[in-house]
Amino acid sequence: MIEDIIKDAKNRMQKSGEALNAEMAKIRTGRAHPSLIENLSVKYYGSDTPLKQLANVNVVDARTLGVVAYDKASIQDIEKAIMNADLGLNPVTAGEVIRVPLPPLTEERRKDLIKVVRNEAEKARIAIRNIRRDANTSFKELVKEKMITEDDERRAEDDIQKLTNEQIAMVDKSLEQKEADMLEI
Repeated sequence: MIEDIIKDAKNRMQKSGEALNAEMAKIRTGRAHPSLIENLSVKYYGSDTPLKQLANVNVVDARTLGVVAYDKASIQDIEKAIMNADLGLNPVTAGEVIRVPLPPLTEERRKDLIKVVRNEAEKARIAIRNIRRDANTSFKELVKEKMITEDDERRAEDDIQKLTNEQIAMVDKSLEQKEADMLEI
């Protein structure tokens, strides 16, 4: 029982970390990365479709993304979706390839993005702490039902705390790396 609760908590904490990394990948650092636009929604034949289902997104150089549409009729729709995404990007169509140059980040924009990154990291920490709280509540219920002893509960709470500390350290490391990337010119 205790092992199941700890295992479940560990899985949930890891998913929080993965979600944080996915969110951070979407925040641009000045370098071109396909995740910046590949999840954009494109109006395609009347329905919203993720860009990665309509086109291949790749890195042309450090500051340029290339988008090659599978269906040539969707090029204008893709270009429109990128422009309307509020990312500050202006795509340029050159025949069958859409080039998306990334403008250099200003100091002010970098600071705003760092605030966003820190906020995302704090959300992840809160989620991890909530998972710890849920696990500890489960342990208390098991003690109340006399399924485990108080000593077992204390050991399990210590294990959960160690797990929480590890996961929060990973979040902090991820935040530190992203901030360093963003401050790099």
